[in-house]
Amino acid sequence: MRRKKKYKREHAPDVQYNSRAVGRFINYLMKNGKKSIAEKVMYQALDLIVKKTKQENPLMVFEKAIENASPLMEVMSRRIGGANYQVPQEVRQDRRFILASRWIIKAARSKKGKPMAEKLAEELVMASKNEGAAIKKKQDTHRMAEANRAFAHFAWRR
Repeated sequence: MRRKKKYKREHAPDVQYNSRAVGRFINYLMKNGKKSIAEKVMYQALDLIVKKTKQENPLMVFEKAIENASPLMEVMSRRIGGANYQVPQEVRQDRRFILASRWIIKAARSKKGKPMAEKLAEELVMASKNEGAAIKKKQDTHRMAEANRAFAHFAWRR
C-alpha cells in the first residue's frame, strides 16, 4: 500500500519585512502558540541589530546568520546487519533552514541574564560573523559527518 503524499506547506511572510524566512523563524521562536510575543521579540532583535551593526538592513545580517549556521552534511542513524551506523548525508535545503533556526534559537535561550530580544540579536550578529554557539554546533555536526565518512556507502539504503 502506498504512503500518503506529503504536500509542501506554503509559509506566510511576516508582516513588517514581508519575508518568508522571517515568518518561518518567528514560528520556530514561538512558544505555547503566542505568536504576538514571538513577533515582538523578533522585531526588537532586528531593531537591536540595526543599532549594534550600524547597518540599515537587518535582514542582510539575519540571512547571513542563517546561511552561516546552515549545515551541509549531517549524520543519520542506520541499522544494518544488527549494528547501528552513523551515516553521513547531505542536508536538504529546507532542513538546513530549520536546523540553523533551531540552533540559533537554542543558543539564544541558553544564555542568562538578558531579555530574549537582546540574546537573539547577539546570537544573530555572532552567527553572521561565523562565531557563537550555533556555528559551533554546525562545526560539530560537520566533524561528526567527516569522522563517519567510512560509512557513506550505506547512504543509498533508506
